[in-house]
Amino acid sequence: MAYNSRTAGNARQPARMTLMEALQYTLSFKTADENQTTAQREIVNALQRAMEARRQGIVISQSTVSSVKWAAILLQGLCTLIAIAMVHSDNRMTCAIALTLFATGVAICVLMIAAYTRPFTGEISVGPDLLQQAITSETASGASDH
Repeated sequence: MAYNSRTAGNARQPARMTLMEALQYTLSFKTADENQTTAQREIVNALQRAMEARRQGIVISQSTVSSVKWAAILLQGLCTLIAIAMVHSDNRMTCAIALTLFATGVAICVLMIAAYTRPFTGEISVGPDLLQQAITSETASGASDH
């Protein structure tokens, strides 16, 4: 485990590296044999996948559903409701039941899209809890290895 100047006073506390720092640190090692080269390559690949996943998370967190998409979703729902009403126009009870069921489905879909448009903000959001739990368990298992 690497140590830096921030942790020089406390030899037990591992340094917290960014993914880019970890990648540079890994690439700075000179490999002595094929096994070390393979291990280094696998670590580099894993770090690159982690950086790509982080980039994708950032892109997703900044994406939104545009007004054109909202209009298309609502227009599609309206057209389908009109089609259902026309098909069941001879029987009012069947028409009312079918329209109610489909309108409820459309409302739930719109609610879900609206709720998850911004996955990292708002009442229904993805928080850092699982990541912090993984870091804590990894730190604990790393400390027990020494």
